[in-house]
Amino acid sequence: MSMLPSARLLIVDDEEDMLRLLKRSLTADLNCEIEAVPDAVSALTLLESSRFDVALADVRMPGMDGMEFLERTKTAHPELTVVMMTAYGSIDLAVQAIKQGAYDFITKPFEHDKLVHLLGKAFERTRLIHENLLLQKRVREQESFQEMVGTSPKIRKIFETIKIISNTDVTVLITGESGTGKDLAARAIHRLSQRDQGPFVAVNCPNLPENILESELFGYKKGAFTHAAQDRRGLFREAEGGTIYLDEIGDISPTLQTKLLRVLQDKEIRPLGQTKSVKVDVRIIASTNRDLAAKIQDQTFREDLFYRLNVLSLQMPSLRERPEDIPLLIQHFLEKYSKEFGKPLKRASDEVIQIFLSHPWRGNVRELENLVSRAVLMSPGEVIREEDLDWPIRETEECLVPAEVSFLPYKEAKAQVLEKFNREYVSRVLMRNNNNVTKAAKECGLERQALQQVMRRYAIRNKELLSNEDAE
Repeated sequence: MSMLPSARLLIVDDEEDMLRLLKRSLTADLNCEIEAVPDAVSALTLLESSRFDVALADVRMPGMDGMEFLERTKTAHPELTVVMMTAYGSIDLAVQAIKQGAYDFITKPFEHDKLVHLLGKAFERTRLIHENLLLQKRVREQESFQEMVGTSPKIRKIFETIKIISNTDVTVLITGESGTGKDLAARAIHRLSQRDQGPFVAVNCPNLPENILESELFGYKKGAFTHAAQDRRGLFREAEGGTIYLDEIGDISPTLQTKLLRVLQDKEIRPLGQTKSVKVDVRIIASTNRDLAAKIQDQTFREDLFYRLNVLSLQMPSLRERPEDIPLLIQHFLEKYSKEFGKPLKRASDEVIQIFLSHPWRGNVRELENLVSRAVLMSPGEVIREEDLDWPIRETEECLVPAEVSFLPYKEAKAQVLEKFNREYVSRVLMRNNNNVTKAAKECGLERQALQQVMRRYAIRNKELLSNEDAE
């Protein structure tokens, strides 16, 4: 008989003599640990603090009977295999118990060998359940890595590279399109490194004006500028012994680039208003969705800073480069948001999966996650269908230059095509970013003011956008 290591049996019966008999006779034959209790309440209490593989419980007991015990046990401990004991003449009750989740039942008085055989099968069932759960866990582990999901060659290569990078303490530059998971990669590198017990401080560089970003990064002395009412350590010092993650490093000003270069070279910072530098022990991870080589060419990014940052690099693949991961990502986000929104686990219809597989995903995994989360929240049934998707996922097959435009004068035709392009392009980008102008501008590769000018020129405005602009 194949038994679980340290297999444990819980016996529940209100007859003391039966408990002693069963415990004495079964211990040797089953080669397992046995606990015996005289009532269901005691059994439930014991199950809360101890692990058992099989429970053998009498149906008829004073107070809480075996049926109620079974119901509570299957709710709180579904992996526990329960065998019911019943007196002759209570067969109907035993059959009902099986319908409610009992593995099997045995009638009293019972033959010892028959009971041993039945309990042996019950232990085997529990063993198979444990093996299945372990297998499922291993499959999930193979499909995910540090909150990143996928099995494609490109993403598996990223996982392996992160493991290698984590064993070092040098600066890392993570590149890739918006929404590809650069922040998840940075956090994974930190968690797997020797600095994992230290802080992880994330800084979104474009979100702060230059003067505020500088004071936030390096700190300041009281009185260094107006409203500097007290000393501030700064984020570099807050990250002492850990990692600081500079998100979208390609957007910082030339002045900040120079100061950051000094930090990378000398491992020290100088808070605003202070004459002495302060040594810092932090690992720097930076990311960008910009083409830094092009920015170096047009002299908007320092070449020496680039080489200081790019000691080790990680290029995150776009979702278009790993379409085979889309079904796994869909399932991952369905599970995540069904649980988060307190809804039954939903699934995507085959039609929706095919639509997702054919979509270009300009916003990458973030765009996919946003769409799935909205679909989980808004879909009325357990299956998410195309009509539950709240924005037009299919790419238009319409020609960029409609036939009727070709009959217009060149300048007029050009103006109409450009207006149509700008309206549709900007509207879609805004929709993907929940009408957040700052995030939409970042995805477009434009400055926020430039995107606002396009919006004003083509009257791309509504109440929601106006309220977002006011809030920002």
